[in-house]
Amino acid sequence: MAPSTEASDTDTSTPVCHVVTPVGMMGYGFDEQLTEAVLESLVSTSTPTALILDSGSTDSGPEKLALGITTCPRSSYYRDLGDGSDTHVKEISQIIEEIAADKGNEHYRFKVLAIFAGIDKAIVLDRLRKGSITGCGKFVPPLTEHDIENASTIVGQLGPEPFMDAMSAEPDFDIVIGGRAYDPAPYVAYAAHSMRTQLANADPEEKTRLFGAFQHMGKIMECGGLCSEPKSHGAVATIYDNGTFDIVPTLPTSRCTPLSVAAHTLYEKSRPDVLHGPGGWLGLTKSTYEQRANGRAVRVSGSTFHFSEDNQQPYQLKLEAATIVGYRSMYMGTIRDPILVRQIDPLIEQVGSYVAAQHPDVSDWDIQWHIHGKDESGKAVNGVFLVGEVIAPTQAQARAIATTARVATMHGSYPGQKATSGNFGFGIGGKVEVDLGPCAKFSIYHLMDLKEGEKRLFSPDREQEAPDVNPEEPRVRILHTVSTIGRGENTTTWRRNAARTTTEEKRIDSSAEPKANSPESTSQKTLPGSVSSDSKKEKLPPPTVLGDIARVLRSKNAGPYEITLDVMFETEATYQAVKQSGLLAEDRVAAALGVSREHIVWRGFFDPARAFKVTIPRIRGGKLVPAGGFMEDDVHGTQQHLELFNLRLSDGLLERLSA
Repeated sequence: MAPSTEASDTDTSTPVCHVVTPVGMMGYGFDEQLTEAVLESLVSTSTPTALILDSGSTDSGPEKLALGITTCPRSSYYRDLGDGSDTHVKEISQIIEEIAADKGNEHYRFKVLAIFAGIDKAIVLDRLRKGSITGCGKFVPPLTEHDIENASTIVGQLGPEPFMDAMSAEPDFDIVIGGRAYDPAPYVAYAAHSMRTQLANADPEEKTRLFGAFQHMGKIMECGGLCSEPKSHGAVATIYDNGTFDIVPTLPTSRCTPLSVAAHTLYEKSRPDVLHGPGGWLGLTKSTYEQRANGRAVRVSGSTFHFSEDNQQPYQLKLEAATIVGYRSMYMGTIRDPILVRQIDPLIEQVGSYVAAQHPDVSDWDIQWHIHGKDESGKAVNGVFLVGEVIAPTQAQARAIATTARVATMHGSYPGQKATSGNFGFGIGGKVEVDLGPCAKFSIYHLMDLKEGEKRLFSPDREQEAPDVNPEEPRVRILHTVSTIGRGENTTTWRRNAARTTTEEKRIDSSAEPKANSPESTSQKTLPGSVSSDSKKEKLPPPTVLGDIARVLRSKNAGPYEITLDVMFETEATYQAVKQSGLLAEDRVAAALGVSREHIVWRGFFDPARAFKVTIPRIRGGKLVPAGGFMEDDVHGTQQHLELFNLRLSDGLLERLSA
């Protein structure tokens, strides 16, 4: 069964385009049969349809930028058809060429547009010296010339404009490969391209509304079906000419609800009401989420996009880069001896001193330990799992230090020792020490002001027309290529043949949709959409902590330098009770998360989604650090929410909840 994206009978809005995202990250794999069925069902609508997948991300750390590697193996990209550098764009182009050359694909013929996001270091140095670069976030350190010179490569997070220019110049395109870009940018560009005639005649207020819908849709869709419950791999969005859009999961047994879509709008962002991106910010304070009659789709309206240039502010490009800071090795194993478990911290200190004494000739090295198995008070119980992580200037030095530390951990003495044959169970997977290779660190995560025309796809004519062009000054030039891949017939023939398909042949199968008189068939303007009350729920014990009463409680990185935590509630009564109780007051939240009040980037309640959000910087060992790199143990930041989960409910709050 394919998802229905049809509006209700009383709806006067007109669909402008469909967007299908079969999975939130290219390379993760998706259900080809399901995706094919979805695409086939949309052919009959005669509405432009795009298949858009995200690939680049800072989520998994800095190594992709520093080393030029990809998040998934090359075979996964081959199957599913870069983290954004020019190298990654070329790699994906080569994969498409290989697919088209495979036996059985002789009929393939694609017009491919490739857009590159690499930024010349000379431009960044020039803008830094002119004071046109700032940190992307309160706790991002100032950029230095050393950071620029030592970056392996620098990319700019492209906005939708280069994609729109490329699509406009080559309207018969089949595939667009984009370098590092703002995640919603390709979605915004395709929607704007599909609505270009209407946009050409739109007044500023209408543009604000339409681009608000485009941006909001792209923000949700770039993660595929994560906005549904249970989570679907993929999702379909339909944009309408009145600035609204529908979201529905591709998985037939999944559904979007107002809560699930509103919750994902807040996902991995520093604040819930304003989402900054290239060229402006998305306003969400007036957004509404309406359950559609089929019970599986949600319509979103009321979002607005505010253009920087309309407010006399420069268009800013986010720069990203990483650098190699050393080489890592590690050793790992278990300690179960209860006598030693109680003294694990003194043993670790002893090992560190021993290693330093044994390697006086190595400079700029460090060793630290991950200790898993301690309780909340810091005491080790039932044994610990120990990981020693070393960083040094060379791989050989890192391995030598890890070996010394492992030997010292194995044979170090301690008071009351009885197990004199050894302290440490090691050799997991047959490995004594493990070399981890180069260690990367985010070094650039900054905003650079662009000059007139630099946000667009490079055109010599356009550059000459820009009022502030100085031929002696380095400029941002976003380049692209156009190529034809494959030896098949012209793709316009495919489109003509596809258009002949009748609605009856490709109609959407709605046999499994809720009946018109079912509880799910009623449109709901209020949050959240609820699952049918017919299902029996397990009786739960009385709530004692915040996690017991929250519908969603999670943490996630919001870029490399921040962690954001979301708490969302099922009912308005629960939300208001928590909001008025003081449970999530600034001082209590800061204490729970182990940060000072000054370290809170943003904190507050967001009524449209019945949500509380707090964002803090990444702190490890008392120091501000970016994601990934040495001693990272939660690069996505998804396991940082338990301190809020375990906040105990006051008697007064429990009384309100039970009233």
